[in-house]
Amino acid sequence: GLGFNIVGGTDQQYVSNDSSIYVTRIKKDGAAYLDGRLQEGDKILAVNGRDLKDLQHKDAVELFRNAGCDVSLKIQRRLQPQNGPVGHRSDGESGGLPLAAILVPGLALAAAAVWILLRYRQRM
Repeated sequence: GLGFNIVGGTDQQYVSNDSSIYVTRIKKDGAAYLDGRLQEGDKILAVNGRDLKDLQHKDAVELFRNAGCDVSLKIQRRLQPQNGPVGHRSDGESGGLPLAAILVPGLALAAAAVWILLRYRQRM
């Protein structure tokens, strides 16, 4: 196979009000993994120029199975999370800054301010 799993279609929408086909899993050491361009959460718009719009899931799977050796995918990368289960990262990363990167400097600054205030009060 091509080394990835898909969900979606007119008969089993993965995202509310959207019958598109989505990549849910990239299999380690599969063709898609080795190529490195396809990502989990990508919406696949076309396979070898064939539009995937308004297809049932089984028909989309058949297109991928019969795609041949040289496969061209037209995808749409998700820029912002939308409603629906796609958008989580399976590697444990949540994106953005870790909470500690914000809390630690803030707590250090607060502790320094308290220390200065206490030292100032002692001198009075």
